[in-house]
Amino acid sequence: MMWFRNVNVAAIDNKLLLTVVAVILVLIGGVYALAPVDVEGKRIFGIFTLIPVLSVLALALISKRTLEPLCAGAIIGLLMLDVNPLAFINGLMGSSLKVLASPVMGWIMLLSALMGGLIMWLQVSRATVVFSDLLEKYVKTRPQSMFAAWILGLIIFVDDYLSVLTVGAATRRLTDKFGVSRAMLAYIAAATAAPLCLLVPLSTWAIYVSGLLEANNAVAAGEGLKFYISVIPYIFYAWSAVFLVPLVIYNLIPMSPAMRRAEMAAKTNPPLQTNVEELEGSAKPALWHFFLPIIVMIVLTWYLGDTLLGVMGATIVTLVAYRMAGLGSIPALCEHFMKGVSSMVTPIAIIFAAFVLQDVNEQLGLAPYIIESAKPLISANLLPVITFVLLAFLTFTTGSFWGIYAISIPIIVPLAQALDANMALTLGALISAGGFGSHACFFGDSTVLESRGCEITPIEHALTQLRYVMISAAIAAVLFAVMPFIMA
Repeated sequence: MMWFRNVNVAAIDNKLLLTVVAVILVLIGGVYALAPVDVEGKRIFGIFTLIPVLSVLALALISKRTLEPLCAGAIIGLLMLDVNPLAFINGLMGSSLKVLASPVMGWIMLLSALMGGLIMWLQVSRATVVFSDLLEKYVKTRPQSMFAAWILGLIIFVDDYLSVLTVGAATRRLTDKFGVSRAMLAYIAAATAAPLCLLVPLSTWAIYVSGLLEANNAVAAGEGLKFYISVIPYIFYAWSAVFLVPLVIYNLIPMSPAMRRAEMAAKTNPPLQTNVEELEGSAKPALWHFFLPIIVMIVLTWYLGDTLLGVMGATIVTLVAYRMAGLGSIPALCEHFMKGVSSMVTPIAIIFAAFVLQDVNEQLGLAPYIIESAKPLISANLLPVITFVLLAFLTFTTGSFWGIYAISIPIIVPLAQALDANMALTLGALISAGGFGSHACFFGDSTVLESRGCEITPIEHALTQLRYVMISAAIAAVLFAVMPFIMA
């Protein structure tokens, strides 16, 4: 039971622990035995499809860890599918290989590894120190340091991965100086990542959703992006999440107890800067050493339409530029790059486990069950708010954002057409739900990378920002509930 290793095991009665394990196994066996079978021989789990995701949430809260609860949730789900030991092992192997063979997982692994190496270059070249020194000439107060991080997040709007990793690496030295907790920095970076990408039609999120709208005949071919732009005013969660940050910065919204503890700890015991070796070159660090990789990443990502291509291009350009500038030898640069790659192993492992859990949930039929269960409650005026709440729950509990878009658009669009509901408002709710999930889910890929960029754990990041996320969600839910009546 690896996920309990951070708990004070001495304080837990072993008999009680064994009893809990036994109850879980009996529950799984009961579910497997009682679940009806359809005409194709597949089991229909109904409400029991919630067991794996609820187990993940409970175990994460108990252990304050991320990887082990995800593994446990996947194991529980696989046992529900088939309690036979051989079938379980085959199922685990099949899901793992499916995830590894997925282009999405390969894309994330390459992107994370390259970003880890690139960030390490920025650190060992002391380019981040030079950038921080530049900001310190203009930033004189604690709120201004957080505001600077927010502005940087607004500038890097092309992709959420690019934003969270860059903002954390570029500004944590500055915010540390003013006693800002890494948890607060992670919240600011998260609020300007996926939520902002939803509001910018040139982002990877907007392009993806536009393609889905065209593929599902919601709009005519070639009209997806134009229609997406018309939906932007109704992506209420993204607007509230992005513009809640200044209110938090200037203490107009009270901090949660978790964030207050993190802030007090940062003031009394500031985070120690990670000791990294420096490149032994003849050149002194300069501002262009910082700006060149960032600008190349942003420009190539925007021009080529793929963050991975942008990061690959930036890696090549940076290697050549740093070597020609005399910052270090090729072997030294490659050695430090690999150290950066190795620092991303744990985030990649968490993302991999989350994808395996997603695959298990798909086999259990979680998303279709939730959506089908809510259909009888839906009317034209209630469709936007139900869509937001329902899909927000799914994205949060499954860690699937683009996947939920792919599942829900073919269902929600025809439903909106049949009910004669406001299509732009309904799609605004659907798109907002994905932004909420990416922002809130503690094992979501973006959240994991945010945590890595700010050097805190994903569960700490999720718990400290929870109040702000829920405030943004509540604002969005109210707007989705009242706007159909106002616009009628």
